[in-house]
Amino acid sequence: MDDHSLIQSLQQRLRFSTRVKSAQAAVLIAITNESNPKVLLTRRSLYLSNHAGEVSFPGGKRDPQDTSNIVVALREAYEETALNPFDVQLIGDLPMQKARNGMLVKPVVGLIPPEVNLIAQPSEIDRIFFASLDSLIQAPPIPYEVRYAHQSLYFPSMRVENEIVWGLTARMLVSLFQYGLNYQKEWPFLLNSPAFYSNKIQRGK
Repeated sequence: MDDHSLIQSLQQRLRFSTRVKSAQAAVLIAITNESNPKVLLTRRSLYLSNHAGEVSFPGGKRDPQDTSNIVVALREAYEETALNPFDVQLIGDLPMQKARNGMLVKPVVGLIPPEVNLIAQPSEIDRIFFASLDSLIQAPPIPYEVRYAHQSLYFPSMRVENEIVWGLTARMLVSLFQYGLNYQKEWPFLLNSPAFYSNKIQRGK
């Protein structure tokens, strides 16, 4: 799919769910409205208690006064990146996703101008960056090691803009490709370790 048709496809295919369920948290998948669309991503502060240093979309937990998932996503995006809610053209949402802690998270998708003035909230965000939609689509799943008490597991990840995108954020991008672009990206739950692939290559010589 050429870049010029990516935005058109998103606008045509995405809709808001008719059966609205309040999520415990929401994120904003903000995409620049241009011929080479880019996705707004953030790297969370190393000082946060949850998901420190991980790449994520702007977003967070529902506050008592939030009246909808959309309000949660727009409020959090404004608090974390200073993205003006009036600069966001909402085009739809994606199926609910479950985070590692069991929290239900709703992805809300919107288009933003290519040139927006963003400011990272230093207590929450270390970096704001953009990754081209095409580079995310093309990025192969690379094993990312997560160490637990007695073992390491290797989850698929995308490497873009010198960052590692994995977990919930990566799954939401795969969902965006599926529902917004009719593209099924191969994304297994787990991958073998890099050593496994290295040994396999050596045995094949």
